[in-house]
Amino acid sequence: MARTLDSPGVLVVDFGGQYAHLIARRIRELGVYSEIVAATSLDALGEALSRAAGVVLSGGPGSVWESRHDEAAAMVLQLGKPVLGICYGHQLLAKVLGGEVGRSPLPEFGPTEVEVLDHGILLNGLPSRFKVWMSHYDAVLRPPREAKVLARTPGSPVAAMELWGRVFGVQWHPEVRHSQYGREVLDNWLSLVGAPRTWRPGDMLSELVESVKKEVGDALAVAAVSGGVDSTVAALIAKKAIGGRLHPVFIDHGLHPEGEVERVVKLLSRLGLEPVMVDAGEEFLAALEGVGDPEEKRRVVGRVYAEVLERAARDIGAEYLVQGTIYPDVIESGARPGADTIKTHHNVGGLPKDLRLKLVEPLRYFYKDEVRLLAEKLGLPRELIWKQPVPGPGLAVRVEGPITREKLRIVRRADAIVREEVDAAGLGGKLWQYFAVLTASMATGVRGDSRSYGYVVAVRAVESVDAMTAKPAELPWWLLERIARRITSEIPEVVRVVYDITSKPPSTIEWE
Repeated sequence: MARTLDSPGVLVVDFGGQYAHLIARRIRELGVYSEIVAATSLDALGEALSRAAGVVLSGGPGSVWESRHDEAAAMVLQLGKPVLGICYGHQLLAKVLGGEVGRSPLPEFGPTEVEVLDHGILLNGLPSRFKVWMSHYDAVLRPPREAKVLARTPGSPVAAMELWGRVFGVQWHPEVRHSQYGREVLDNWLSLVGAPRTWRPGDMLSELVESVKKEVGDALAVAAVSGGVDSTVAALIAKKAIGGRLHPVFIDHGLHPEGEVERVVKLLSRLGLEPVMVDAGEEFLAALEGVGDPEEKRRVVGRVYAEVLERAARDIGAEYLVQGTIYPDVIESGARPGADTIKTHHNVGGLPKDLRLKLVEPLRYFYKDEVRLLAEKLGLPRELIWKQPVPGPGLAVRVEGPITREKLRIVRRADAIVREEVDAAGLGGKLWQYFAVLTASMATGVRGDSRSYGYVVAVRAVESVDAMTAKPAELPWWLLERIARRITSEIPEVVRVVYDITSKPPSTIEWE
């Protein structure tokens, strides 16, 4: 959905980092319209800069010493408008203004305590110490000559800086939920920008409907529905746009969690999205036979998924494919210039380049919590809105290594036990995701005074808001013990259960 800065707002210059769109969305949450332009196109950047009231330089996966973006930073600084550099953008500002950037004495990933040296404008009203979210190897070691150092951490001697009362940089990510006072940092900077606070990010339903109506025209479309909130909202938007010319398609790929297919069919029927049911489990399992690499699994699932959808669309006579792709899928698949591929999502990087259907992705630049706002406006039931996400490739990415029927049976049952126990404990609504993974590890166990040798299952439960960052949930010890006892008792092939306590980053939420 294309937009322009029709009224003064904030431009986010995208250097290929994971969080560029998250920065823009946080700014929108504060009432200021924001949009994004890729740093790879200097012409587009120059045109967009002329309409911006303030500019944010985003993070990025590279090093500022690769000298790819010096010209873009110089263009921004020449404007004389308020500038905020974040992570890579902070380092880039320091470099082009004469500071020293190099390998951090202590690379920082995840929660890090910041010590405030001078509150200045940016940190006004904040305490002298607070926790932020870091993700960096390089750091600003020495500030530019005219810069005032606002904060530091053990790994970032210049964790925040200010120049001339209008140029600022922070090494941490104020846009992620796990950074304390991130909203206040952005709010302080926006007060300096002075752009009108008239943006309402939730009021976009009618615009999305009109966008799909214009894109599809009088043609027929299929909608890939999975029963999750993303694909359901996308399908309902498309149904509002083109009515009976939309044909929802549900593909049973044989990789769903226990009871998922029955639940989805019942739910979609309640919502008036009677899907065309396609049983393709044998086709997916045959294609995945012997495939152990997680990226290849996703590509295989994406390829077969597209082939099955194309056959269904051909039978219907549809030209368009409506998908519930959301922005975390896009950025983790490296689907933007300069972005790094973290993992291919079956519905983005996994789709073949020769796909004959024209893609319609109304939620492509939305995050999960924004999709949930749209779902509420559509009147969807709470159990759907807050249903935990299930990866598109299903259990294919919850089995490490090659998939077999036995492994699918084991992980499906282990996953069901995790969900049953977490829900019974009343914790399901407080967590983003909770599931089991069948690892590639084997371990020695004891059963009936005899040695046994079997699988290791990992349990994962995380808290998140938008899937861009996540922290491990502190599940009660008694609950973890009960889950482990049930899994090892009810699934004789499993002898050991472990709990994953890694945050995102450095990990991802799913294991593969």
